[in-house]
Amino acid sequence: MSDNFKILEVGKKAHSAALALSEISDTVISETLILFSSFIQKYKDQILRANDEDVQLAIVNNSSKAFVDRLRLDDDRINSLQTVMLDVAKQKSPVDQILETNKRPNGLEISKVTTPIGVIGVIFESRPNVFCDAAALCLKSKNASILKPGSDSLKTVQALYDILTMAFKEMGMPENCVQILRSGSREEVKLLVNMTDHVDVVIPRGGRSLVEFIKREAKVPVFAHLEGIVHVYVDKKADLDVAKKVVQNSKSRRPGICGAVETLLIDKEFYNNHGNELVDFLIAKGIEIRADKALFNNKSIVSVSDSDYGFEFLENILAVKVVKDIDAAISHIRDFGSNHTDCILTKDKSASDLFFKKLDSSILLCNASTQFADGGEFGFGAEIGISTNKLHARGPIGAQHLVSFQYHVNGYGTLRP
Repeated sequence: MSDNFKILEVGKKAHSAALALSEISDTVISETLILFSSFIQKYKDQILRANDEDVQLAIVNNSSKAFVDRLRLDDDRINSLQTVMLDVAKQKSPVDQILETNKRPNGLEISKVTTPIGVIGVIFESRPNVFCDAAALCLKSKNASILKPGSDSLKTVQALYDILTMAFKEMGMPENCVQILRSGSREEVKLLVNMTDHVDVVIPRGGRSLVEFIKREAKVPVFAHLEGIVHVYVDKKADLDVAKKVVQNSKSRRPGICGAVETLLIDKEFYNNHGNELVDFLIAKGIEIRADKALFNNKSIVSVSDSDYGFEFLENILAVKVVKDIDAAISHIRDFGSNHTDCILTKDKSASDLFFKKLDSSILLCNASTQFADGGEFGFGAEIGISTNKLHARGPIGAQHLVSFQYHVNGYGTLRP
C-alpha cells in the first residue's frame, strides 16, 4: 500500500469521525477524558516503561539534556497529564455557543454560533504530553485529530494512544476520532499537510526546521510559531530581588521549552547599580552567561557573539546585553525577537504600558516568569500550541480557539424585495 493511499485513508476516517463527533454530547466527551485520566494512573507503569525506552535511546543518540528533559516522564508529569484531562473535561464546551445575535428590521433573526473546525493535524517532536494535550483539546471542541509524533517519543505516545482507545471503546466514542501516524517520514508529513479535502488545519510543535518545513509545504492552513526567542528586559526601576527570581525561573525551570528566556536585556542605569550582582546570582544558580566580558567582573562569563542574540538555546544558557534605555530594549526585541513572549521587569507602570504598546508579541508579561507562556497557566486546561499568527488563533491555543462559526438565520417566510 502506497504512502499516498495510507494517508488518504487516515484522512477519510478522520473526516467521518469528525461528523460523528458532532453528534456526541459534551457530557460523554468529558466523561471519556475523565476515564482516560484514571487509565493514565492505572497503567502508569506501562507508560513509564515505554517512556524509559524512548529516553534511553535518546541518551544513546547523544541528545541534549534539554531534549531528554522534554521527552522524559516521571510520577509528577504523569500526575500533570491526569490533571490536564480533568481540567479540560470540566470546562464549558466551546461548541454551539452563541457569540452574537442581531434582529434585522425585516424580522430576520441572525445568530453567530460556534462550530468545530473539523479535522486537525498536529505534528510534534519529543514531548509526549503534547499527545494528551492535543487529543483532549480536539475532543473537547469536537474536532477529529491526526497526531504525528516524532520517532523519538513514539513508544510513549503509542502506550498513551492504546490507553485512550480503551477509554473510547468503554464510552462508545467514534472510532478514529483520534489517530496517530507512526512513520518518521517527512514525506508522510508532507502528504498530511497537503490533504486539503480531509484536513482543515495543521499545528506543528517542534524546532525551527520542522515549522519551516510545514509552513513551506502546507496547503492546509497552519497555526504555528517559528521559535521562542524570548526576552526579559530589566528596566531601570526594576526590583533587584524580583529580577533575580523571575530571570532564574524564566530560564532554569525548564530551559528546553519555548517559553524559556533566551536573552536578558539590562537597562544601563540598573546595570550601574545592580548589574554585577544580578549576573553573579544567575551564574551561581548554574546559568551560563554570555555577555561582554568587559562589562562584568565574574570570570565565568563567556564572550557573547552577535549570533547569540536571536538564538533559541533551549539550554541553561542566557545571552545578556546592556541597553541604553527602554526604547533601545524595544528596538532590540523588534530586531531579534520572534513575537512569541517577552517580559519587562519594572515598578514603573508607564514603562510597562509603553513596553506592551510598542511590542507585537503574542504574550507580553510584567514582573512574571516567561514560563507562564502556557495554555494551562492561562486557564485553558492545556494548549495545543502557541501561535504567533494574527488571524483566528494567537498565543496559547485552547479548546475555545479550536472552533469556527456559522450564521444561523431565522425568518418567517421572509422574502427579499
